[in-house]
Amino acid sequence: MDQLALLFVLLLGAVVTVPLGERIGLPSPVLMTLIGVVLALLPFVPNVQVPPQYILPLLLPPLLYAAVQRTSWRQFAANKRPIFLLAVALVFITTIAVAAVANAIVPGLPIAAAVALGALVAPPDPVAATAVAGSLGLPRRLVSILEGEGLFNDVTAIVIYHAAIAAVVSGSFSWPGAVGQLVLSAVVAVAIGLALGWVSNKLMSVLGDATLQIGLTLLVPFVAYVLAEELHGSGVLAVLTTALFLAEHTADADDVMGRLAGNSFWEIVDTLVTGVAFGLIGLELHNAFHMGQGHETQLVVWGAAIVGVVVVVRLLYLLPAAWVAKKLHRLRDLDEEIPMSWRESVVMWWSGMRGVASVALALAVPLTTDDGHPFPGRDEIVFIAFAVIMATLVVQGLTLPWLVRRLGVTADADAERKLEHDLAVRAARAARHRLKEIESVEDLPDEISERLTRTAFDIGARISPFVVDDERREWFARRIAYVQTLRRVQRDMMSAARHEVLSARNEPGSDPEVVDRVLRHLDVRSMR
Repeated sequence: MDQLALLFVLLLGAVVTVPLGERIGLPSPVLMTLIGVVLALLPFVPNVQVPPQYILPLLLPPLLYAAVQRTSWRQFAANKRPIFLLAVALVFITTIAVAAVANAIVPGLPIAAAVALGALVAPPDPVAATAVAGSLGLPRRLVSILEGEGLFNDVTAIVIYHAAIAAVVSGSFSWPGAVGQLVLSAVVAVAIGLALGWVSNKLMSVLGDATLQIGLTLLVPFVAYVLAEELHGSGVLAVLTTALFLAEHTADADDVMGRLAGNSFWEIVDTLVTGVAFGLIGLELHNAFHMGQGHETQLVVWGAAIVGVVVVVRLLYLLPAAWVAKKLHRLRDLDEEIPMSWRESVVMWWSGMRGVASVALALAVPLTTDDGHPFPGRDEIVFIAFAVIMATLVVQGLTLPWLVRRLGVTADADAERKLEHDLAVRAARAARHRLKEIESVEDLPDEISERLTRTAFDIGARISPFVVDDERREWFARRIAYVQTLRRVQRDMMSAARHEVLSARNEPGSDPEVVDRVLRHLDVRSMR
């Protein structure tokens, strides 16, 4: 098996593990990691040969862009304090704790190298957290905080990591320089993200066609990441800024086809790239163990110690932080989403899984310093990093569903139904208001006016049947049964029409382009 064949195996696994995970109740990223581990143990499967410097630029941009599509700027703005406490403060605290323990237990590991280790294992992975937590029916506020933490903590961790690596390689370190680098990195990234978002938004209107617009959205995350990195900014923050800008400024309520096609496209990209990313984690585990041949027992002990530090620090930080945030939330009546109980805080703690960014940073540790000497403790750093990744991703990923069920942490169904009801009322009201505006300037026939009035009523009732009273709900149920029968027969008729047109593709003298054009017309009409 060569590298290309291995890539296609991972892509196939990414598709298959989604329904498999839903059936057996396990997150697909965890299954893909286990598949990678199994593949790494097979003798005919080659070692992965992806240059470390390409892992983050190839995997992170599309994953981050897809994650931003599921959130909004309002959620980030409302949750800026919890996100700051997790994505910045907790990353710093975890880095310091890991560095202190690693420097004390690993012989000959300089403090700067220990800080690099702490930085690369500090940030929970945004893809793992949202993919695992999002499939468990958790309260939306918890998923929002986990998404915000995962999307922004890489910025802090990567800057600390680069500063620590530079200190080891060059032999010098400056705290003011590191802080200045962090600030400069953020400023450059935000500037690039806003500029690229504005340019992309203008290009969207010029391109017009949904296919070309979707193609542009695929390129934009990579351009943002690479451009920011070239200008010494944070590629992660640049992608987030661009994605948030486009999400706020390119939304067109009437672009139904573009929205449906774009959502489907990015769901496919997210599924495939996520599968490959976590499959690579499992495959790289074999290389990490290979580095530790000869002193495996010591490495396992050190890895277990750092895993304990990472897990315990997150728990000791989250419980009081959530309590303080809850007190301030009540005092100031802030519009932010926070854990409302110790059970939710425990679920947040156990959701802190490491993943793609940690793998890429571990593999990117240089082999030598500027003076030609081997990078101190590189093999130990890589092994310990993979120990943390596997322990948090596999152990926590496999047990998180059980923990959620055990603690009874579920989404607030009543709040979701209320929001759905309110939106149904607003949608129906907006439709009726627009109908009245049209009737005031046009003389609509009574039959059309009555039918459109029923349509406006149906809009709200279809979204949430509870917008009407019991008597009208019964009438609406009968009407739904009537419409369902009508549409079922229409679907069968349209299906017969599509089959007939499609069969013409193989007839002598048939023009495939004309057939496809007619078939697209039938497809669009069927969708409507």
